[in-house]
Amino acid sequence: MILADYHVHSDFSSDCNAPMETMIEQAISMGMKKLCFTDHMDYDYPPVSNLNFEFDIEAYMDKLSLMKQKYQSKIEILTGIELGLQPHITDRMTALTDRYPFDFIIGSSHVVDHFDPFYPQFWINKTEEEGITEYFQSIIDNCNQYQGFHIYGHIDYIVRYAPSTKKKYLTYPYEKYADILDEVLKTILLHEKGIEVNTAGYKYGLGHPHPKTEVLVRYKELGGEIITIGSDAHRPEHLGYDFLKTAELLKSIGFKYYTTFKDGKPIFEKL
Repeated sequence: MILADYHVHSDFSSDCNAPMETMIEQAISMGMKKLCFTDHMDYDYPPVSNLNFEFDIEAYMDKLSLMKQKYQSKIEILTGIELGLQPHITDRMTALTDRYPFDFIIGSSHVVDHFDPFYPQFWINKTEEEGITEYFQSIIDNCNQYQGFHIYGHIDYIVRYAPSTKKKYLTYPYEKYADILDEVLKTILLHEKGIEVNTAGYKYGLGHPHPKTEVLVRYKELGGEIITIGSDAHRPEHLGYDFLKTAELLKSIGFKYYTTFKDGKPIFEKL
């Protein structure tokens, strides 16, 4: 049973309106034992929208400290962050993670070649295969440039917004991208990092989490053990989304444990 959600947003993320207290109260009502807030910090996010994915880090840390005290008898609150990785902002990310005592850091690819695949501008003058390949290559490049994170988040995030997904094909052929995905996983493992199972894939109707089952199978075949579980919740009703289904999926692949983090150290929890 999965009793920890390690990818959770609050109103410190500009795409979320839920206060921390609301998310925590929901987690308690669900019987969660651990909740890790991982609000977005995306330096140099493209100005294509009105969203600003940078927040007041001092206010964030102060709020988390208050939440830990307020709810200490009911649930363990962990201090996390989701960094939007880009090679040219390595110094800024390093300064942040060196200064503050994060329990857990997600590294994610949100911006590739100055655009988020969420926006149509990313897909101009490129085929779907070119866009997806470029996205997977960004993970390799980011990992080789910066290692100040613990797990790589939603490594096939891009497929939510691929043109064929919008036409309701709802998946991508693993075989077409197997070679570069192998390189992605091997690079993550080379740097002794893990991956997450992000259950928002189910929420988006893809029929699989991020990453899809074949990628999880290959990760295990390559010796991957560190695997966190996160709902990527931006609303309280999405906390723990399809965690029961996810636990069964991981057990069917052969995983016996999932991972939580505290003080930057992995803890293996029985599924």
